[in-house]
Amino acid sequence: MNQENIEIFEEVREFPDPTAARRYAALVGLDHMKERLLKEARLLFDPESLTAWSSKHHRRKTRLVDFFRDRPPLFIFAGDVGTGKTALAETFGDAVAREANMRLVLFALSLNARGTGAVGEMTMLLSKAFGEVKQAAKKASGRGARHSSGVVLLIDEADALAQSRELAQMHHEDRAGVNALIRGVDDLAVGNLPAMVIMCTNRVDALDPAIRRRAAVTFTFMRPNEQQRQAFLQPVLEELGFTPQQIHSLVTATGAKDGRKYGYSYSDLAQRLLPGLLLAAYPSKPITFELAKEVVENHPPTPPFQAET
Repeated sequence: MNQENIEIFEEVREFPDPTAARRYAALVGLDHMKERLLKEARLLFDPESLTAWSSKHHRRKTRLVDFFRDRPPLFIFAGDVGTGKTALAETFGDAVAREANMRLVLFALSLNARGTGAVGEMTMLLSKAFGEVKQAAKKASGRGARHSSGVVLLIDEADALAQSRELAQMHHEDRAGVNALIRGVDDLAVGNLPAMVIMCTNRVDALDPAIRRRAAVTFTFMRPNEQQRQAFLQPVLEELGFTPQQIHSLVTATGAKDGRKYGYSYSDLAQRLLPGLLLAAYPSKPITFELAKEVVENHPPTPPFQAET
């Protein structure tokens, strides 16, 4: 494959975006992560607001402000499959753009950036990707003041690109690629650029220690607990006429039970259970509580991801 023809970005999306807004609003149980991400983005894209806060409350720009600004703009989303990592990474930019009244661009890195294994190819592709993101961030830079726009680089399945260099069997080309990834993250930290890097992984322990040390925050995504499953299912089931007792029964049934130590993930609920409920009734009968119990029985949750040892 010609290096010039390799697509390094799977998607480039601009915010605000109504589809992203809808998906973002549907992510229940992640409120503390949403709040932290919005605050982090606000401070990255409007750095003078941090100085203003320090001056207002401490009568000077404190040294703490510089420590904060010197962090690499890297955030790791870690957790089981189907817990909302990628969905949040793909959509939180819409909330940022709307709150800050600014344009935000998401660059979703393609796994094609691993290349074909040719010597130097992975390093070249990753360097090119970070170079394009940095150029976009420079164009958006407000030169120390509030930035006019911002960029987010999303690296999904990050363990495929950033595996620990401590692995004895790791190929030299992969080690060089991890080095390029680290340099790219560090480079975005220089110059007060309006850029964020989000890495999603269900194998956080497999990430290179240098990557993990650079993360400003590592968010850990869990399967929804009973309250979160209730918040997710209740609006849908209430609209269908289910009673509170029936809803509670189904919420309980989607948790750990009968010796199974895990409940449903968000994707199990949204992509398997609820569509399965619709398909079980369509086209000849209504959705009833009895039918819903059958669907739950026939659509067990996916097992948790087990990292290779």
